[in-house]
Amino acid sequence: MDLGGGAPGPGRPALEEEGIQALQQSVGSLLASYGWYLLFACIAVYLVVQKLAEKRRAQRRTRPEAAGVPLEPDDVVRRQEALAAARFRMQEELNEQAEKFKEKQRQLEEEKRRQKIAIWESMQEGKSYKGNLKLNQQEIESAASASSTVPKPKPNKKPLRGGYNPLSGEGGGTCAWRPGRRGGPSSSG
Repeated sequence: MDLGGGAPGPGRPALEEEGIQALQQSVGSLLASYGWYLLFACIAVYLVVQKLAEKRRAQRRTRPEAAGVPLEPDDVVRRQEALAAARFRMQEELNEQAEKFKEKQRQLEEEKRRQKIAIWESMQEGKSYKGNLKLNQQEIESAASASSTVPKPKPNKKPLRGGYNPLSGEGGGTCAWRPGRRGGPSSSG
């Protein structure tokens, strides 16, 4: 193959020779401009293909049914029984939680019913029911907190400055700022 720009060979026409030279020149200039980028891109593609092939092989080793290897019937039965046992345990736990919740609801309803009865009886006797209501609520809260998890104690929030509001214009400070009159120079006359 003659790389020089000499006369065309005896077996090739001149047009074909010019096409090959143009192709060589364009490929050469492309490699000269972007050669390193192409090299790194080819290496990256190679590494990605190798990584995917490795993952595929590892997946086939861990799951023989995916690789087309026939499974033992005993293994299949054991897996299904283990799944069924796990589902049964989870269902039992869910049923226990539901029973506990229903029992708590019944207790709360019973307490509310007793409270309403106590209020009704105190009103029939002509007594105030508000004091009894507060006592009953405290009893319900203490019973509920004893049966469930311990709630966080709520701190008594006191205002940082007693009753001082800087926007009100009263108390707390010596400054008595008042907004200016509304209107511009035309409102004077």
